[in-house]
Amino acid sequence: MKKLVLLLCIFYASISFAQVEASRHETIFKPRFYFDIANYKSDKLGKTKVAVFLAVPYSNIQFVKSNKGFEANYFLTITFYDEDENIVTERTWKEKVITPQFNRTISRTSSNLSYKTFDLTPGKYTLGCSIEDNDSKKNFQIKTPIEVLNFKDSVEVSDLVLAEKIVRTKTGDRILPNISQIVTTRDSTILFFFEVYSDKDRTVQIEYSLRDQKKNLVARKSNTLKLDKGKNVIYQNFEHQNFTLGNYDLLVQIKNEEGKNIKGIGKRFVSKIYGFPSNITDLDKAIEQMIYIASHSEINYINEAKTYKEKLARFISFWKKKDPSPNTLENEVLNEYFRRVAYANAHFKSYYEGWKTDMGMIYITLGPPNQVERQPVAIDSKPYEVWLYYDLNKTFVFVDKTNFGDYYLVNPIFGDWYRYRQ
Repeated sequence: MKKLVLLLCIFYASISFAQVEASRHETIFKPRFYFDIANYKSDKLGKTKVAVFLAVPYSNIQFVKSNKGFEANYFLTITFYDEDENIVTERTWKEKVITPQFNRTISRTSSNLSYKTFDLTPGKYTLGCSIEDNDSKKNFQIKTPIEVLNFKDSVEVSDLVLAEKIVRTKTGDRILPNISQIVTTRDSTILFFFEVYSDKDRTVQIEYSLRDQKKNLVARKSNTLKLDKGKNVIYQNFEHQNFTLGNYDLLVQIKNEEGKNIKGIGKRFVSKIYGFPSNITDLDKAIEQMIYIASHSEINYINEAKTYKEKLARFISFWKKKDPSPNTLENEVLNEYFRRVAYANAHFKSYYEGWKTDMGMIYITLGPPNQVERQPVAIDSKPYEVWLYYDLNKTFVFVDKTNFGDYYLVNPIFGDWYRYRQ
């Protein structure tokens, strides 16, 4: 029996680590699809209308040549579960994407947008979204808890939805939602819209504010608005903004004529560096993670910048010099480096973040090994792994001295590896 347990431990351990050798092309920070939800007042008694927005990047679906150019087909499924994990409602449909240009089929900036609404009883649910590519048969899915709001007060406000663009036409407003909820350091405007419901004609004051990830107020404005009885659709924006890296909170507060707060709603979005991987969400952290590719003097130079804007410019300049194809948006060295950082954080975390561990150090510096020999359970020794790099003629041995998955490099003989140790 003990022998069986030992064999099972080795088997399952080999499964959990088997991805290291094959991780060269694994995408860590590129979402398979984006989604957003918004609660609206429903025409159905006792219900709330829940809108689900989905955006699938062209680069994440399989295109095949057709007589119309290039065509992709995939299935989307949206499922709502109650608190007991029972399916409340589910909808599946097929999406077809056709483009005449091959370059768009691998584009990271082009996406196919989908939109569905559901009338649900207010309460707590789990939302499931999945996509299955018709040609590759690859399936990606997420589950997340949500709350369906109850619109019952005399004044109510829907969720905020960010917008890429709002076009006013004779037949009504055409809205291109920003489903990813991402802006970049090149953007200067944030667009958004929402609905306010009132049980009568009334005048209110609406205050809008924008705060950065440190909760600092970066913008504020307000206006007086006459609400009609029923639904009022409101479009707003913040212009002339200098978005830095990190999370932002967009807040809307509705006040009555006496200035008393009666309703509020918020929305979080994130600002990224234009053209940089999406897992770079903290500038200081990203600079710290450059230890395996930048010298101490280069890192010090970036950190010694007097302002955040100057520090960001120096960070971008460093990576621009590393770009093997400066005439394209893609910086292969940058993307690969932070892909390795993300992979290390996901797979090698112990007492430290994954990128700080010895396995993370070797993986980020040299990439995935050609072969790994593992001994996760041993009677007469500590668990260990041997990473072999045939092309480099190097071998690294990692030993788990604590038996808690903290693998320590025991033969740092190639290069000055000790200088990275914590």
